[in-house]
Amino acid sequence: MAALLPPLRVCRGILKELRAMQGPTYKLSPAYNYVMDQFRKNKVTGQMYCRAQQEAHHDSHTYLCLLASNRTHLALHKLYHGKGDRSREEVAGLVGLRLPTQPGGKGWEK
Repeated sequence: MAALLPPLRVCRGILKELRAMQGPTYKLSPAYNYVMDQFRKNKVTGQMYCRAQQEAHHDSHTYLCLLASNRTHLALHKLYHGKGDRSREEVAGLVGLRLPTQPGGKGWEK
């Protein structure tokens, strides 16, 4: 298992992903309030060791991974997803070919 990021970096990463999804008004969303409340609630003071805090840190790291992976997936899907049926000329142009034309102009070609 990979090492966990420090809690502050995880919190900043989650907020970055929220900003990417919701835009500049992400601070008004309930998700922002929930994330900030959870990070404040599970803050460790001094040398205290708390299993629940470690579990919360692991859960937050997993959530950050989910948000980043989801954003990456949507970007790749948008880039490589098919655009439906295409005309024969367009498909031939994708692979660098041209369709033959009828010599002498029979009237049916463009």
